[in-house]
Amino acid sequence: MLEELQSLTHFYTLIVDFFVNYSFQVIGAIIIFIIGLIIARWFSNITLRICERNEIDITLRMFIANCVRLLFIAMIVVICLGKFGISVAPFVAAIGAISLSVGLALQGVFSNYGAGFTIILTRPFVVGNTIKINDITGIVEEIRLAYTLLSTEDGELITIPNKHIVGEVITNSFANKVVEASIGISYSADANHAISIVREVLSGFEEITQEPAPQVGIEGFGDSSVDIGYRYWVPTQRYFELQYQVNLAVYTAFQQASIEIPFPQREVTLKNSA
Repeated sequence: MLEELQSLTHFYTLIVDFFVNYSFQVIGAIIIFIIGLIIARWFSNITLRICERNEIDITLRMFIANCVRLLFIAMIVVICLGKFGISVAPFVAAIGAISLSVGLALQGVFSNYGAGFTIILTRPFVVGNTIKINDITGIVEEIRLAYTLLSTEDGELITIPNKHIVGEVITNSFANKVVEASIGISYSADANHAISIVREVLSGFEEITQEPAPQVGIEGFGDSSVDIGYRYWVPTQRYFELQYQVNLAVYTAFQQASIEIPFPQREVTLKNSA
């Protein structure tokens, strides 16, 4: 019992001595930390406004603002540790050793972050663009350091790790996507008339962009038809919907204009062996 009382007394004495000797340092460190957090947030907001004023991409804008805030917080932590007389050199060495071990174990994960940093700096595409990567097409909804989010016309969200984007061939059609189609007409039909009908049909859809303008012409010459090709750009969110509507409208217009749409035919001649 006496030993326990002595231990409690010793512990109480240590606590009292600590607060007597370091009370001002503790209070000062807390005040510095709180003020530092406010200043870090203030500088982060200023950086964000400057980036907005210069029309920097929203992803790069948020990344720069967060880096500024974290830099100020790290400086504040170093200052607070210094108030207690703690040297940060051992902590830096320990963090370096731990970072090396973690980096080797998670090099695949960190490669995504490195690729994301490259995407943010080089900006091969931005939020709202329509891109195609490895036969995957969608609208860029969000660009993060680890991955990029795409959305499709069907409401699907596609998550692509950034390491599978950097170094690949990227097709960026910005806000729209091109539709390529063709329809065959008989060799006896008037090709100029057919082309004018297709142009008239395309001009009847407000969703089809005029910049770039639709393209219509003879695509090729088949065995039984002259192929009229047409290309036009539509919003990616309505790609398939508009494609089906335009195809039906072209088919109906050709029927009304009595333009023959041939089908493959083969002539077979039978010879009498006698």
